Amino acid sequence: MRRLVLPILSVLMLSCGDDSLPKPKGYLRLEYPNAKYEKTQIPLPFSFEKNELADPIKSVKSSGNTNGVDIKYTPLKATIYLTYKEVKNGNIDSLLRDAQNLTQKHAIKADEISHKVYENKEANVYGMLYEIGGDAASQSQFYVTDSINHFLSGSLYFYAKPNYDSIYPASEYLKKDITHIMETIRWKE
Repeated sequence: MRRLVLPILSVLMLSCGDDSLPKPKGYLRLEYPNAKYEKTQIPLPFSFEKNELADPIKSVKSSGNTNGVDIKYTPLKATIYLTYKEVKNGNIDSLLRDAQNLTQKHAIKADEISHKVYENKEANVYGMLYEIGGDAASQSQFYVTDSINHFLSGSLYFYAKPNYDSIYPASEYLKKDITHIMETIRWKE
């Protein structure tokens, strides 16, 4: 019996030295493929390049002088909604005001709204990109125009309750796509 007690006591004394610590929280690592872009073929007075990760553009919606394209990202559970309006009878001021007001509607839930001016004189494309931080419904909005004939606005929405921390990686990935869309917009004559 003594022979058994001595080894058990020594094991117990040696094992009591270190306190166990809780495991640190694990975070989901989201990785998205490098973007590959292809030119769109749509029956609207503009073209652009979209990410191949996005679903194929199936239809173009239309009502009056407004047309739109939905760029769906099924793997990211998100859509970039593009709305095209023709500039006519000096309505550029109201189109700009409407686009800016739409962004300001998110100010209630947003932690911040920053903007970046976009200008491409060679392609006659001018616009603004708004990045919305916080638990707002839309994380990015933009508009581009030639100020004479064309006006295109866009908004990014996710199919989920807005939780900035959860959608941040996907939002950052799609902001790059939005920037690429803006950079590749070409007006058709």
